[in-house]
Amino acid sequence: MTSEKQVSYLTKNSYSTLNSFGDQTKNVWMVFHGMGYLSRYFLRYFSALDPEKNYILAPQAPSKYYLSSEYKHVGASWLTRENTQAETENIFQYLDAVWKEEKRNSDHKLILFGYSQGVSIVTRWMASRNMGCDHLVLHSGGIPKELQPDSFNYLQKEVNVTYLYGNQDPHITEARKIVELQKGTQLFGERLKVVEFKGGHEVYIPFLKELSDDNY
Repeated sequence: MTSEKQVSYLTKNSYSTLNSFGDQTKNVWMVFHGMGYLSRYFLRYFSALDPEKNYILAPQAPSKYYLSSEYKHVGASWLTRENTQAETENIFQYLDAVWKEEKRNSDHKLILFGYSQGVSIVTRWMASRNMGCDHLVLHSGGIPKELQPDSFNYLQKEVNVTYLYGNQDPHITEARKIVELQKGTQLFGERLKVVEFKGGHEVYIPFLKELSDDNY
């Protein structure tokens, strides 16, 4: 007879940053990559932003794997359906540690950004910790089904929420788009704005620039 048990232990995980936090910093981004990324490579999408005004934190998904049978390139995943509850709490504790290390008490805009699988992580973490921000970006991903409207009652009215997706994204079918927008409206109400761009399942850099320049 087999059985499955659990133990607790200390572990370490990296995270990546882009630019430096200084007196000219206007925006602090905490960005959650999608499946198959490493955080240091995901940061390349943000390299076009003004380095004096934008400081970017990229947490690293803990589960790493080879992306092909050639065993050359490594990617990572945040969660799977296996042992999800325990793994989710492990990720929350890791994100708490990253934020504790990087939190600043200065006057800046905090942008939380989830791409693809990162959408589920950033929304779950926010809801579990009552984490506030100035702008939440949900880019080409799915909002977790278990989240309820009261999960975000703590958010200030001034918080902006954007659901961003490509009109040629194979993962965002017409049916799924309707479902995701319904969930987003239920959770965030009038805060939610929807932005559709011409493209597929890809990070839309022009929107990042607009947001960083206060043009959105």
